[in-house]
Amino acid sequence: MGFRKAALNYILKGIFNLICRIDSREYVKALSENKPLLVIVNHVNFLEVPILAAHSYPIKLSALAKAETWKNPLFAFIFNTYNAIPIDREGAFREPFKRVRNAIDKGFFVCIAPEGTRNKNGVLGKGKGGIIQLALDADVPILPVAHHGGEKIWENIKKIKKTNFCIKAGRPFRIKIEGRPGKKERESILEELMGQLAVLLPKDKRGIYSDNNYNDLKFLEYI
Repeated sequence: MGFRKAALNYILKGIFNLICRIDSREYVKALSENKPLLVIVNHVNFLEVPILAAHSYPIKLSALAKAETWKNPLFAFIFNTYNAIPIDREGAFREPFKRVRNAIDKGFFVCIAPEGTRNKNGVLGKGKGGIIQLALDADVPILPVAHHGGEKIWENIKKIKKTNFCIKAGRPFRIKIEGRPGKKERESILEELMGQLAVLLPKDKRGIYSDNNYNDLKFLEYI
C-alpha cells in the first residue's frame, strides 16, 4: 500500500498541478503543527479530497465519503488507497463514527464535509448536525480547512486556463459542553462551527454565515 499510495500521489499531484495553481502551504503547516484530529472542509466538487490528500502526503489523511462513491471503480481505487471511510447517509452512523475514532488513534487526520453534499458554486451551504455528534463521540479537536477557486475548474479547463485553488486553515478547537446538547444548543454549536469555515472564505463565498464575525464563541474553545 505504501508504494501504491506514493505512486498515486505522484500522479495526482502531477495532474492537479497541470490544471491548477494550488496554494496549500497554510494547510500543510496546520496539519504539521497538530496531532491527528477531525478536519472539517467545505464541499464544492470532486476536487477537494484528492487535492487535500495529495498535498498533505506523507501526512496520513483519511476522509468520510458517501458509500455510493465506491460504485465508481476509479474513485473506489483512489478512496481505498487513501483509507477513506464509507458512510451510508440513510443508514446508521455508529460504525462509521467508530472507524473515524480508530483512524485518528492510528495517526490519521480525518476529513469530513459538514454540508453533507456539494454546493457546486463555492458558496458555503448550511451545515448538518452529524458533525457535532461525531466530534463529541470521537472526543477530538476539530481543524477548519476551507478552499476556494475550484468551483471554476470546468470553466477554466474549457478556456485552457489554470485554476487558482487556495486552501486556508483556521485554528483548531473543541466543542465545550456538559452532557448531550439539546436542540437549541446543537443549532448554536453548528452555527459557530460552520462560522469557523466561513471566516476562511472570501465574503461572497460565506453564504448564510456571512453576517457574523464569530469572535464571541459560547460553545467552541480554541486549543
